[in-house]
Amino acid sequence: MAGMRPLLLFHAFPLDSRMWDGVRDALSGHVRLITPDQRGFGGAPLGEAVSSLDVVAADAIALLDSLAIERAVVGGCSMGGYVAMALLRHAPERVAGLLLVDTKAPADTEEAASNRLAMAERAEREGIVPWLADTMLPVLGSSAVHGQVRGWLEEQSPKSVAWTQRAMAARPDSRDTLRAAKVDTLVVHGGADGLMPVSLGEELADLTGGSLTVLPGVGHLPPVEAPEAFAAAVVPWLAST
Repeated sequence: MAGMRPLLLFHAFPLDSRMWDGVRDALSGHVRLITPDQRGFGGAPLGEAVSSLDVVAADAIALLDSLAIERAVVGGCSMGGYVAMALLRHAPERVAGLLLVDTKAPADTEEAASNRLAMAERAEREGIVPWLADTMLPVLGSSAVHGQVRGWLEEQSPKSVAWTQRAMAARPDSRDTLRAAKVDTLVVHGGADGLMPVSLGEELADLTGGSLTVLPGVGHLPPVEAPEAFAAAVVPWLAST
């Protein structure tokens, strides 16, 4: 394990590292797989820091330091992709490759940021059960995983949901960061993503000079919805980079 190349993967909002369980075995045979719970989710405390994905990126850099890892292939799904881009922005020398899954480069529009802030306020006011899952499950391509995803989601802290929505609302545009990256990149995108159209994945591939794999019939969480297809897309790329 110590001699295997590290792959650091960040989970989607508002889940935790369990979203990678379905692909863990397939990927671990090829890389040193690292799937942390991000600040405020799963077993990770939220702390008192200001709402910012830069804080989450700093957590990731500290994790790499603690593991004595100089460079890693870095990736993530949805919000996890935003974290990967923030890490790339702050410490490009630590990034050996990018795996971007159902995510996007642009900052939020004014309307999207406003919606996030409203969701943060609602989470603090009402909690998140059941409305947050009701809002988010339709972006998945298959109802077969709805129960599992709802269970994961409803275990999360409303305070963490609010903190993270504010952090995502304030994130900068990452297009210039990706243009400057010059690392091997794979973009994987669900063809039936109800939140982010495939055109956003095409833009990521264009910005990075990377390759794009579209998974037909799969929604916003390919590692959860179609773990075998996801692994089949990622493993050959890992072997070739």
